[in-house]
Amino acid sequence: MIETIEHSLGLLAGFLRLTLEGISVFCIFLGLLQTLKLSIPRSRVYRSIQFIEIRLCFGSWLALALEFQLGADILNTTVAPSFEALGKLGIIALIRTFLNYFLSKELETEMAMKEKHLSQE
Repeated sequence: MIETIEHSLGLLAGFLRLTLEGISVFCIFLGLLQTLKLSIPRSRVYRSIQFIEIRLCFGSWLALALEFQLGADILNTTVAPSFEALGKLGIIALIRTFLNYFLSKELETEMAMKEKHLSQE
């Protein structure tokens, strides 16, 4: 009975992990599409802040994708985790958290630059 429940939980966790990884890839794809859309030249007024907009747009999608990837990594170790798997999760979580932290800081800086530029016009 317990083995059946554990097996079912493992299947569910595997399915959810795959779903989260798929959502992560989809977020990056959507971010790429929106970034390409922003890259199409508009009027000269927008040209000066276009680069900042592109970075903000794609960076936001990357941050969201990182969150889904971290969730998938956590799910990967939910059913009968080994110390090796937990160690790998810890390292991956640390790396992704640092990436997300610095990406968020960069996005905040870009947003401030955009607001400053817009207020000067």
